[in-house]
Amino acid sequence: MAPTPEKLRRDIATESGVLATHGWMRGTAGNVSAVLAHDPLRLAVTASGLDKGNLTSEDIVEVDERGRLVEVSAHKPSAESELHARIAGLTGAGAVVHVHNVASVLAGELFPRGVVLSEIEMLKGIGRPAHDVETVIPVIRNSQNMEQLGDWFEAAYHPEVPVIIVAGHGLYVWGKTVRQARHFTEAADWLLELAVKRR
Repeated sequence: MAPTPEKLRRDIATESGVLATHGWMRGTAGNVSAVLAHDPLRLAVTASGLDKGNLTSEDIVEVDERGRLVEVSAHKPSAESELHARIAGLTGAGAVVHVHNVASVLAGELFPRGVVLSEIEMLKGIGRPAHDVETVIPVIRNSQNMEQLGDWFEAAYHPEVPVIIVAGHGLYVWGKTVRQARHFTEAADWLLELAVKRR
């Protein structure tokens, strides 16, 4: 049975709070979304300008496939909502997480052509084999133009790797549920921290 929109909003608020405790959503940075419907695409996403460590379900807004608000709300969606919708539409994911973790920014600088990882048990934490295969976490350039950023995402997207680094910005991660996307984000941060320290 699919979760209700209200349940998804509560899940977003809860998992945003967990991510914020890691220090990856400083100030009002970062955002989390969940798919409410696929046809037409509708997402619930954290509102702009709010402390992600103290959200309630009322702080989550509904947007369309272009990240535009589709409900009456005192809040406005993040400008990055359009990219969330693009990622969800392309990947078929049920949820998308965007965080500003230091490891992803450093890894983007050190490995501009992508972070190559293998023979690491934690790769299982992003749904990848731990051994005998290389996993590459792509790195794309940053842009304030969400359509351009979406195009770069689409060009770099690998369907078996649920993580992408935006250089100088942060990390986008997606999964079937908000909780899975949060778990993938935690594992990805660990992997990127390892890659940076090894370098």
